[in-house]
Amino acid sequence: MSVDIAKTGGGEDTPPPAAAPEAIRAVPVRHYGRYVAAVVALAVLGSIVYAFGQGKIRWGTVPEYFFDDRILTGVGKTLLLTVLSMLIGVVGGITLAVMRLSKNPVTSSIAWFYIWFFRGTPVLVQLFIWFNLGLVFEYINLGPIYKDYWSSFMTPLLTALLGLGLNEAAYMAEICRAGLMSVDEGQTEASHALGMSHSKTLRRIVIPQAMRVIVPPTGNEFINMLKTTSLVAAVQFNELFRYAQDIGQQSGAPVEMYFTAAAWYLVMTSILSVGQFYIERYYARGTTRQLADTPWQKVKANMLSLSAWRR
Repeated sequence: MSVDIAKTGGGEDTPPPAAAPEAIRAVPVRHYGRYVAAVVALAVLGSIVYAFGQGKIRWGTVPEYFFDDRILTGVGKTLLLTVLSMLIGVVGGITLAVMRLSKNPVTSSIAWFYIWFFRGTPVLVQLFIWFNLGLVFEYINLGPIYKDYWSSFMTPLLTALLGLGLNEAAYMAEICRAGLMSVDEGQTEASHALGMSHSKTLRRIVIPQAMRVIVPPTGNEFINMLKTTSLVAAVQFNELFRYAQDIGQQSGAPVEMYFTAAAWYLVMTSILSVGQFYIERYYARGTTRQLADTPWQKVKANMLSLSAWRR
């Protein structure tokens, strides 16, 4: 039996195989406007640095006093005052937030008035009010526990703690209230249906979930509190800014000591910012598909993108 070779393949009518497509070479888009903006920004920054370098500021004084014993003592007192004031603010804020959300009109109204007053008046004014309340209360009388003149009782440290801590409580109250209200109402109803009390529901169900909303602004408040402690120099409490002022007056270099204090504030706020990042990242687990990159991961990603761009 014969076979037609032309019809079964192998003949001259068979089409040649298709050529493989060429590899696509991706060319990144050049953003020339960004390069121009970067050059302009660097030029402005350089001119500012040059102006400060040509000024009459003795920059050698800054490293000379940077690790001075009095400056380091001021740093320690600033950190201590920040932690204690924020502790008062957080405890007071949670209490006020619960009072504000209460169905009792008396406690709710008291919490509203407290927040209204302390958020509506400057911190410096509140510090002076606490420091001079001896005009109203001549004595502080706690019965057999304690009795003394108000001027002796209200020390600069106590004035600073009350002025900063109670003012912070008003802001933390609104932060905590927003966090508590972010938790779905059905979870509270379900916990009550299981027989849990109101306080236990708050501790076990509501507050742990509200922390995702509470933590980021609380970290900002902590950093802001660190800087606000400089105001207590007005009520004679010796912290970083007050020590820097005293050293500046004695050494004849007040501006240089202000820069020294500013450098220490930048160091402390930078450390707190790193801690805030990792705390937020911890509470963000389970709420996002991918956690935010750590600073080291961002550095590695930028280095890889830079090497890829050079190619």
